[in-house]
Amino acid sequence: MQILRPISVCSFKTELPKMEIRFALGTTTDSLATNAKQNRILASTSYNQTVIRRSGKYKPPIWEFDYIQSLNSEYTEERYKTRASEMKMQVKMMLDETMEPLDQLELIDNLERLGISYHFEDEIEQILAFINRKYSRSKEPKIKDLYATALEFRLLRQHGFNVSQERFDCFKNEKGNFKPSLCNDTKGLLQLYEASFLSIEGESTLEMAREFTIKHLEDKSVDDIHCDPLVHHALEIPLHWTIPRAEARRFINKYEKRPDKNPILLQLAKLDFNIVQATYLEELKYVSRWWDRTCLAKMLPFARDRLVECFFWNIGVLFEPQYGFSRIDATKVNVFITIMDDIYDVYGTFEELELFTYIIERWDVNAIEQLPDYMQIFYLALNNFVNEMAYDVLREKGIVIIPYLRKVWTDLCKAYLQEAKWCLTGYTPTMEEYMENALISISAPVILSHSFFSVTNPIEKEAIQCLEKYPDIVRWSATILRLADDLATSSDELERGDVPKSIQCYMNETGASEDESRKHIRFLICETWKKINKGRDANCPFSQTFIEIAVNLARMAQYMYQYGDGHGIQNRETKDRILALLFEPIPLK
Repeated sequence: MQILRPISVCSFKTELPKMEIRFALGTTTDSLATNAKQNRILASTSYNQTVIRRSGKYKPPIWEFDYIQSLNSEYTEERYKTRASEMKMQVKMMLDETMEPLDQLELIDNLERLGISYHFEDEIEQILAFINRKYSRSKEPKIKDLYATALEFRLLRQHGFNVSQERFDCFKNEKGNFKPSLCNDTKGLLQLYEASFLSIEGESTLEMAREFTIKHLEDKSVDDIHCDPLVHHALEIPLHWTIPRAEARRFINKYEKRPDKNPILLQLAKLDFNIVQATYLEELKYVSRWWDRTCLAKMLPFARDRLVECFFWNIGVLFEPQYGFSRIDATKVNVFITIMDDIYDVYGTFEELELFTYIIERWDVNAIEQLPDYMQIFYLALNNFVNEMAYDVLREKGIVIIPYLRKVWTDLCKAYLQEAKWCLTGYTPTMEEYMENALISISAPVILSHSFFSVTNPIEKEAIQCLEKYPDIVRWSATILRLADDLATSSDELERGDVPKSIQCYMNETGASEDESRKHIRFLICETWKKINKGRDANCPFSQTFIEIAVNLARMAQYMYQYGDGHGIQNRETKDRILALLFEPIPLK
């Protein structure tokens, strides 16, 4: 394995001249066929002194290096961690002493929504397993209470227990519809609504429950200005689709206002949030120093400089504090994906992109002199990162992963090049063609492959072989990431001359209007979630941690693109969310 020295690309020229590509033929041991391919690319690659390049018109970053480095949190101090440990013991006693099933379920629900359930995973699993066994013996809820039944159903399914939708049959009338009297039970309707998003394909009762609850909850939110804010929020995005850290930040504020709040839970939630936030801040400062040393923002000014946003994705994908190194590596992955995306979508000429893809396929550092300066800079930085991560995994876990990392980056380049070809020729792909390529070009396989090697120990050969084929859990996560991105960004990207997205492909293929196409894309997202709900607990060689990363990537996609392009455009909503989750601690009093 060739490990290049860590580079500071500030040493490169700051200008990016339009240079002639030179091939050092005869300097490598390539076959005649490979040399012939080089010559064909060279023959098709010519440059004038001036190359007209597109611009993404991206704004500079909101969060500057000096600002990030200046931030500090008092919650790194040991006294806060000691206090949190004491309170965790009190909560464990609560879990042991709470005996009524509904009280247990509500306690678990509060722990999860407050963001502190990860401290009590074993206790929670034991309680839910007992409740599930108890129900399995009785088959029928003793108290036909919609709220309690829906809460129990949601929590059990969420934790992988096999629970039948028939549990809700007792709330239907003789015609098989949900009873009209349920409309008066807002609390029960809200729980049934949330439970319906745990459905799998073919569950008509839960599909009916979703339609029934949406209709009546929307009516209540329109007719009653004092309607529970939880209803408004749930109708925007259901709990099952929400990233845990964002829900914790929001729910802590709501829980504090409840008359039935438990002060110990509330104080632990606030304290834990601030302690974990302080951990994130130290990680961000670390990766910010790495980003500054690379000088990539200065040397590749055409690309989006979105380090904080790249880090922010990983708070949603893997929030637990013990995964700091994984978040740092994943942030670097996101940075390289962002730059590569801008090279292919905006800055590179088609001939340059063909050549870059060809050299990435070979992954030969000696060939980079054939590339323009800006591509040399990017290639060296990417190559160093891949080698360094592969070395870390080899040292710590005893397995060579560099071929797998190179493969996912190569696949991404080839998918980007396919989109560039479509754009150049003005071709609008079919929906099937678009999605098959888009599952790779959205970069989920790159993100998830690096995360797999980062969090998995030991790394089994069976799991690697499965990952290489991009299994269903990766494809489902990629589907939601792609479609959520398209709903939010397709208009802006088309203005820059990008390839048609899923909305336009569906319109072109079916003759549907844009509104109809958007409705269809949202339907596809819902259907993909049903596949995730069923497949996440299926037998597979992956750890539960990795599966949860894949699921959280889908959640984070809908979170980042909920109000537009939260990654690239730096809208107000994303800025406020970053402030709340990264930079602003919750007052303890």
